[in-house]
Amino acid sequence: MGDTLTAEQRRFNMSRIRGKDTKLEMLIRRGLHARGLRYRLHDRSLPGRPDLVFPKFHAAVFVHGCFWHSHGCVLAQVPATRQAFWKANLAANVKRDNGAVEALRASGWRVLVIWECAVRGLSRRDSGYVLDAAAVFLRGSLVGADLPGDWNRKC
Repeated sequence: MGDTLTAEQRRFNMSRIRGKDTKLEMLIRRGLHARGLRYRLHDRSLPGRPDLVFPKFHAAVFVHGCFWHSHGCVLAQVPATRQAFWKANLAANVKRDNGAVEALRASGWRVLVIWECAVRGLSRRDSGYVLDAAAVFLRGSLVGADLPGDWNRKC
């Protein structure tokens, strides 16, 4: 199926996609703040500019959209058109993400990645569960963790 939008409409829509302050990020930020956890936003001094930085716990949190960071779930399907472009673009994103996580861990930071599918789509978990799991990670001693959706969930 072809694109239903003109090139100008598609360009306008794509220009509105934000890299920070997304609905998902705001949900996580509000929930963790309500749990008494204080953070810094998008710290430029750290590799990968984590979405949330918790200096008290020496932890960084990335809130990743499944499509843009190639999670591999249902929400991360490559578009049917211009597949070579998208695959190269998304592969570069994954390489950059992995490099940022490795650099953070090498400098002693603990890293949590919260995936979009954890709170959106058929595999979503209860947002309270996701926020509680993030709080447990932050207050704990694990070096790294991913928080994806629940793919065993019965819809």
